[in-house]
Amino acid sequence: MTSKLSHILKDAKSGDHVADRIREYDRRYGGAARGGPDERKTDYRHFENTYYDLVTDFYEYGWGRSFHFAPRVTKESFAASLARHEHYMAHRLGLQPGMVAVDLGCGVGGPAIEIARFSGACIVGVNDNEYQLKRAEKQTEAENLSHLVHYLKCDFMNVEAPDNRFDAAFSIEATVHAPDKAGVYGEAFRLLKPGTCFAAYEYCMTDRYDTEDPYHRRLKADMEYGGCLPDIPRPREIDDALRQVGFELLDARDLAAEAPPGIPWYRPLTGSGLSFASFRSSAVGRRLTHGSLWLLERLRVVPRGSSHVASLLNLAAASIGEAGRLGIFTPMYFIHARKPD
Repeated sequence: MTSKLSHILKDAKSGDHVADRIREYDRRYGGAARGGPDERKTDYRHFENTYYDLVTDFYEYGWGRSFHFAPRVTKESFAASLARHEHYMAHRLGLQPGMVAVDLGCGVGGPAIEIARFSGACIVGVNDNEYQLKRAEKQTEAENLSHLVHYLKCDFMNVEAPDNRFDAAFSIEATVHAPDKAGVYGEAFRLLKPGTCFAAYEYCMTDRYDTEDPYHRRLKADMEYGGCLPDIPRPREIDDALRQVGFELLDARDLAAEAPPGIPWYRPLTGSGLSFASFRSSAVGRRLTHGSLWLLERLRVVPRGSSHVASLLNLAAASIGEAGRLGIFTPMYFIHARKPD
């Protein structure tokens, strides 16, 4: 089961690089700092790049190339549910051939590739992480979509593109990493042509989240530390930030709360309703991967620190799954906003 992951890790990283980086991540952002987002915001680029240098291989191994959640209808495959979630974004933005859209925080390019293939629009993926961009470019070439999908290496808080450049803008569970919501939404506003739209799936704590409940607070802190998140906002904060920068808010709602009967978005993390394809993301699959990596480290097949990274992701997965089960967190607060003419 871990042969593919060990090959990726051995090919991508060497020596003590993984062990050194995970120790640095723990030292700067873990321990007593957990639950305190100040340094994560002021040094967010280092925070995020350190994290994604460490976890990208694990994400691809356990989840695929689209790093996001989606609810599933009965008998729908895991991969099909992710693609449907991406198609919904393209549909709401009205993407079609001849349009150029920017994907703010494109990861390894999974959604950009799928949305370009589905809609025929040109997608420009923005990402500040060099390792992820190399993976994205390689996968785009393999899909023969380099004529439709392009990438920019830059911070999504300061995109290297002119004003009024794009016909649409979107983000899929990525702007949660922004240190300032108004800042990243203001950048989307700047990049869009007048009269065009921005849409996103955002992480949010729901109305069920109780700031006085220590268990709720601990889950939130674990999600933030394990998932490289400066702070998970409430829906009202999202809405206010969009209006603050000038957007007209067309739609804002929790799609998880409206999902039809089927398999909830968090189920792959909690271990029931699984298919073989999603076993690796389950609690049992994660434990098996962690144990195998621990052994492979000692056999020097994978870099030292690999099992520590797996533990970090296990913390994120367990806390996200539990917060989803309790209904105190959603990864799909959908926003659709228009830049006035």
